[in-house]
Amino acid sequence: MSKLAPQDKFLDLSDYGRPIGNFIANQLKNTRFTPIHVTLVFGVSGLIAIYFILINQYLLAGFFIILKSIIDAADGELARLKNTPSYTGRYLDSVFDIILNFLFLMTICYVSNTSIWLTLLAFIGIQLQGTLYNYYYVILRNKSVGGDTTSKIFENKSPRALPGERQKSVDILFFIYTIVYGAFDKIIHLLDNDAYKVKTFPNWFMTLVSLYGLGFQLLIIAIMLPLQLIEYIVPFFIAYTGLIFALIGIRKLVFKV
Repeated sequence: MSKLAPQDKFLDLSDYGRPIGNFIANQLKNTRFTPIHVTLVFGVSGLIAIYFILINQYLLAGFFIILKSIIDAADGELARLKNTPSYTGRYLDSVFDIILNFLFLMTICYVSNTSIWLTLLAFIGIQLQGTLYNYYYVILRNKSVGGDTTSKIFENKSPRALPGERQKSVDILFFIYTIVYGAFDKIIHLLDNDAYKVKTFPNWFMTLVSLYGLGFQLLIIAIMLPLQLIEYIVPFFIAYTGLIFALIGIRKLVFKV
């Protein structure tokens, strides 16, 4: 099952890990490895990247950050290959992402002696960037014929567990998800609360929005680290957040409800 109908597929700049992720998923489809196992592995890859940042091995840190993005693409693909969609996996993946994002930036803050307040501002910015990308992407997926609807446009209540997962696990992870993402979702919805009424988004617009996808954000960090630009990472993402208003402005001017 594809996330999007063929006519809605676009060049996702944040999804560069998909080809290798698909290869990994295909190698695992007939094994006992589950998508959640893959999610745990990408978490380990992120922690290894943090370790290498701490010891100033930035090239290796960048490698494991990109590896994390590649493995992150494999868990969802494995779920599709095994035909085992899961809200547990969907929420666990998202919770791991935000925890690793916070740890990446706090580690960069520590190593580069950047202000913790600026770092927290950069973290908020990164999360708002990613939320805007996910908001538009989930709208597209839900409106795409035959698209993946595991993710909802508005996450208001815990969904009913799918076959093979426990409702209690879904409820707990949904509660954690709403705590860590709820404020960011509300801010983006407030800034563009009519976006879900649009029939669809053209491919070029979604490619532009994918500059805010997590994979692309991590790619920027992975490139800046070995270039010895670690002290500029936090200021960059603070400034990069300004693009949110440009993207929302384009959406409202070009794709009116």
